[in-house]
Amino acid sequence: MAKNKPVPKNTPLPKQPQSTVRSTAKPKSSGKSWLRIPSSQNNELLFDKTNYIIMAIGAFLIILGFILMSGGNTDPKVFNEAEIYSFRRITLAPITVIAGFLVIVVAILKKPDLGQVKG
Repeated sequence: MAKNKPVPKNTPLPKQPQSTVRSTAKPKSSGKSWLRIPSSQNNELLFDKTNYIIMAIGAFLIILGFILMSGGNTDPKVFNEAEIYSFRRITLAPITVIAGFLVIVVAILKKPDLGQVKG
């Protein structure tokens, strides 16, 4: 016995259930491209405006710390111990960089404000 019986030509096919969800995706362009970027249904950003501001402050602190660590304008053939092992390069700059990373971690872990009304 065959499991797939042929359907007579005059027999109507069963109706497929219609979806009640409407698609908001943009129609695909007719151009054939090797790079296809899937459309996203999510139009909201992951973080809030305050999260991005806190991240910018953290990035500024990291950049400032590396600037504080940077070298001086002395002759490279002369070893100047006071300049290389100064408080600014050995203590202040690493603390500033670590503080910048901690501020970025706080910005990532901070929950966005869900009480905002979107209009």
